[in-house]
Amino acid sequence: MKFLSLSQLSWLLFTCPTLVFGSPFTPDTPQKSHNIKRDNDTSPGSMVQLNADSDFHFEILRALSFAPYQGADIGEVLVAANQIVPGDFESFHDAFYDLANRVHDSAQAIDSARYPVSARNALFREAAYYRSADFFLHGNWTDPRIDSLWTQQLAAFDAAIKLLPTPGERVTLQGDGFEIPAVFYGSGLRGRRPTMLMCNGYDGAQEEMYHAVGEAVLQRGMNVITFEGPGQPTVRRQQGAGFIPEWEKVVTPVIDYALSRRDVDAHKIGLWGQSFAGYLAPRAAAFDHRLAAVVAFDGLYSFAQAVFDQFGPEVTALYESGDEETFNGIILSVLADPATPTTIRWAIEQGIWSFKSASPFEWATEVEKYTLDGIVQNITTPVFVAAAQEEKFFAGQAQILAEKLGDLATYHLFESIDGAGEHCSLGASVLSNQVVLDWFQDIIS
Repeated sequence: MKFLSLSQLSWLLFTCPTLVFGSPFTPDTPQKSHNIKRDNDTSPGSMVQLNADSDFHFEILRALSFAPYQGADIGEVLVAANQIVPGDFESFHDAFYDLANRVHDSAQAIDSARYPVSARNALFREAAYYRSADFFLHGNWTDPRIDSLWTQQLAAFDAAIKLLPTPGERVTLQGDGFEIPAVFYGSGLRGRRPTMLMCNGYDGAQEEMYHAVGEAVLQRGMNVITFEGPGQPTVRRQQGAGFIPEWEKVVTPVIDYALSRRDVDAHKIGLWGQSFAGYLAPRAAAFDHRLAAVVAFDGLYSFAQAVFDQFGPEVTALYESGDEETFNGIILSVLADPATPTTIRWAIEQGIWSFKSASPFEWATEVEKYTLDGIVQNITTPVFVAAAQEEKFFAGQAQILAEKLGDLATYHLFESIDGAGEHCSLGASVLSNQVVLDWFQDIIS
């Protein structure tokens, strides 16, 4: 294997500082051990920083963002956040693992028969914190915590959904060579109801979708079906399956299942794709035309372009030359360097893990397949294309998707002044859900 010189490695880090696929990276962020607000950022819409490490800030904000829909409590997340050392993956795990264990103990002390709401909310928070504890562990596939934390989060979440007014139903659907774990959440209302199907993206679980948007859908008298396909957390763990580009092979069995239910209105089914699924959902809609509407949140036309743009022209040219050994050497050198920013390290590790790739080069080869070129014209369904004003890693992709869709697209920019400018409007779910779900109700009315 060829290794980089110090000058080559420095060139890569400082000419490609936005090599990000999971959360935004702000270059030259001061590495302090305490939470900070950037003193020089007083522009309207600037957000208080929850950690000096920009990726940790984003993931702490992610945990906080579930508070409106029972997935977190603000104070306990902020206490955990204060224990996290910038750039230290283990400290991130430890802070959220300790919090999850404390909430677990609290949940176990609640008599769920007498106090079902209290027990449910504690269990939901417990599950969310175990998921956060897992987030930065995927660089070492043999780490037993990758599985043990997931077992704990699933157990807590399943106990919680049994305590909903209309209990959630776990189902397993058959895909093409894989199984699709799904959860049906009923509206509790009589008759056939509008139903939103929803999946997460590059790193998120279907359980997270309940807190991101699922409860907001239920509040509006509609059903929810969440699901996961290959590459996503439970399927990757339990079936050893990495991402596949043909996402219609995942969505079509979910639509079939929805149509089999007597409480689903066949003419009012939507599909919500979150983050990377802002590409996957439109992709599926190009092959299955039974959907009334699609939500690309945020919109993504070409994941391939987004990734290779972040690699930069030199690394992309190296990849295209077919020099696998040198390409792998560059990426592995970056991962091995303790000075590598969290965002770069995590994004590559997560990509290799979730695509189940043997090497960085193999992962990049798979990424090339994720574009709507030659496919987008087959979409016939109205699509809500969300964009975030401060989008850091899929910049410009929502606009491209909207332009390619033409009159089928409803493009909406979520702005920083409303606290909605982060990727997927993280931290502004009440606002973003209002905008998107009002649109969906108008489409199906």
